[in-house]
Amino acid sequence: MLGNSDFIALMNASEVCTLLHDAQTKQILWANPAACAMLEFSLDEILPLRANHISSAAQQYDRIVARAWLQEAVDKGASRVEWHLRSKSGRLIPTEAVAVRVELTGGLAVMVQYRDIERERQSEADQRLAESYVETLTRHTSTVAFMLNSAGEILSATDTALGYLGLTGSAGLPGRPLTSCAELRVRGKPAFWSDVAADTDAIVPVGLQIRQPDSHPVWLEGSLERLPARQADASYMMIMHDVSDRVRGDALRELEQRRENYLARYNAMGDMAMAIAHELGQPLAAAGNFLAGIRAHAGALAANGRLAGEVGRQLEYGLESAGRQIERAATIVNTMRAFVGHLEHVEQVVDLNDIIGECLPFIRLRAEPAGVEVELGLADHPVPVRCERVLTGQVVLNLCFNAIDEMAECAVSTRRIRLSTCDRGDEGVCTVADRGRGFRRDPFTESFTEKAHGSGIGLALSHRIITRQHGKIWSEPRDGGGSTLGFALPLSSTQATGRRPPEGGRAHG
Repeated sequence: MLGNSDFIALMNASEVCTLLHDAQTKQILWANPAACAMLEFSLDEILPLRANHISSAAQQYDRIVARAWLQEAVDKGASRVEWHLRSKSGRLIPTEAVAVRVELTGGLAVMVQYRDIERERQSEADQRLAESYVETLTRHTSTVAFMLNSAGEILSATDTALGYLGLTGSAGLPGRPLTSCAELRVRGKPAFWSDVAADTDAIVPVGLQIRQPDSHPVWLEGSLERLPARQADASYMMIMHDVSDRVRGDALRELEQRRENYLARYNAMGDMAMAIAHELGQPLAAAGNFLAGIRAHAGALAANGRLAGEVGRQLEYGLESAGRQIERAATIVNTMRAFVGHLEHVEQVVDLNDIIGECLPFIRLRAEPAGVEVELGLADHPVPVRCERVLTGQVVLNLCFNAIDEMAECAVSTRRIRLSTCDRGDEGVCTVADRGRGFRRDPFTESFTEKAHGSGIGLALSHRIITRQHGKIWSEPRDGGGSTLGFALPLSSTQATGRRPPEGGRAHG
């Protein structure tokens, strides 16, 4: 059971201003510490005071009015009124006063509690102001911010963050996993939310990659902060900023560096090819001379009757076959020497058909082991264009090698590419068509080869070579599947007088 001292302790601990009045005289009998603090009087100073001493001087707070509503509490048991108190320093304090009749051992009394509504109104105003600030921050800031729970589900987000996720409002947002809208990354690598949330550090640097349907991905970087736990379920704040321009700039610089590295390798390969062609020329010529000598000796033996029958026929067949292979190797070496021998990059007037003819042996060398048939659809008249002969030939090789490698992964019955030339308006056009898988993006400006044994940047380098020569290069889907890669260069009114394509370089198949 509680004693009298316990009730006094409770009243003294209350933060509500409380005064006790005599029910008959309305004299103050007692005041708790909260009342002394609000009115700025000590208890001894408060006891002799009357209502007019601690109330506003306004007429509605007159002493007679005060005694009347105190008497109403005596008569009815309770009374409530808005009352303005006045402190010792003269500060007016709007309050809500509640008077209650109480029966004490010594007789009836009225206990009045004054609730400081000015402070409450200020607190409410501060809260509304804070809410408006939060609303403004959420609706109008460019900051990308997410509030997440321990499962990585979005609890709330700024409008800017919703825009990046492609969401128009927060309806249905709570409970949506962030990783269902974006890829979470840590230190540049994909990461799982569970691993990030389990990190012992309070703040973790993170990134988000948001894929857009019709444009480049959006890259966000920032931090994930674990908020102080106020309940069993932890919460996290993720603050991000858009770094897409920086990421794309870094990618372009890396692409340019790889292009430059490729050009260096290409030049080195040209020098090596020249050296190899020079070194192979003499052995091939010597082998041809030896075979000619053997054939002459075999002919003399046959004339004398010393070499006849099946043995003679086999020897003659072997010598002829070896001779053909040596001639073929010599042709390839001579073509390679002519191809890489033009080290100066001088603009020339060249027939596109001649460039195809120079490249054709190399194309077929690549196609035959892969079982790919090369069809030609060359124009029946010269297609003179202004270009750098050697570099344009490199483009032809790059396009054809890409098509051959693509067809090598397909069914044998479909392994066929078509190499064509024509003139179209004021342009000379070369195209390479295949029946492969096609491209999801522009292969000339966005990607290097993804093949395990690719040389690096063939198609991207082709784009650079053609555009530098005031031409254009493209890739487009082919009817029935596959792709057509092509380029166009400005036509020249001067007719080229180069060599004609070897091996019957006209349309067939």
